[in-house]
Amino acid sequence: MGVVIAMEEGKTPQGLIKPIVDLTRADMQRVNQLILSKAGSDVEMIPEVANHLISSGGKRLRPMLTLASAALFGAIGDGHIKLATSVEFMHTATLLHDDVVDESDLRRGKSTARIIWGNQASVLVGDFLLGQAFRLMVDVGSLDALDVLSAAACVIAEGEVLQLSVAKNMETTEDDYLSVIRAKTASLFAAAAEVGPIVAGAGKANRAAMKSYGMNLGLAFQLVDDALDYGGKAADLGKNVGDDFREGKITLPVILAYRRGTEDERAFWRESIEGGASDDQRLERALGLIHRYGALTDTIARAVHYGTIARDALAPLPASPLKSALLDVIDFCIGRVN
Repeated sequence: MGVVIAMEEGKTPQGLIKPIVDLTRADMQRVNQLILSKAGSDVEMIPEVANHLISSGGKRLRPMLTLASAALFGAIGDGHIKLATSVEFMHTATLLHDDVVDESDLRRGKSTARIIWGNQASVLVGDFLLGQAFRLMVDVGSLDALDVLSAAACVIAEGEVLQLSVAKNMETTEDDYLSVIRAKTASLFAAAAEVGPIVAGAGKANRAAMKSYGMNLGLAFQLVDDALDYGGKAADLGKNVGDDFREGKITLPVILAYRRGTEDERAFWRESIEGGASDDQRLERALGLIHRYGALTDTIARAVHYGTIARDALAPLPASPLKSALLDVIDFCIGRVN
């Protein structure tokens, strides 16, 4: 039950991300070397757990945003390398913590660290990576960059707690949901994009443009992720289709289908999400209701809306291959649903 997004002829999601991958390749090699170096420890379990997730095949889109936005404004030296590494460590730490909170078994098609090493190791190694992220920020010596990334760390944690407060509550509104994903996902995208112009010495207008780009790109990215859980394929997701349903997560496709359904259908959602009755048969009915009420289509429409705002944020910047690559990233994020 996939959702089809119209895309420019001849372009695929992988083709759309290739320009930013190519333009940041040399710097990403430096980032990857720094990641391996800073993930090391004399405590053997730390690099084992960290490298399990770090080497599991993620695209590293967030640090690429830092590198691309820094290059866009002419950054020199190695500050952007350290900040990009900080961003990736922050992201990896949140994944380790998320998998514990969500009791997830799979991440990118592999067993999660908590399944292999346990919850305690996952949380503590996540804390270690956050510590390394902040050490790298201090090394850069930019109070503005430190302020942006440390504020993002606080907001991400607030988003986690907010998600707990609305978990398995079918009265959660779309505004509540957007507050969660703005904090949990979009805030790190925004910070990753904003610290690039900071370390390049760009002015406030350029910082604001990149922050807006990152924030709205992050919203679009998470909306598509949540649509994929009901409209994607397990091979593409790196987890099982319907995992959000089984875990009782309140995402936009569920909110829309619940609001638009009959009283009997709303009772089904309450029993499934709030009551934990989420077997395969109920998942099939949930997929049917989401399809019936156009919840996936409208979730993707929201993603397209935020993608348009991200595109407009870059509009005043002069044309360049880096700007084009950043625009392609928007289409990549949205085009993952196919």
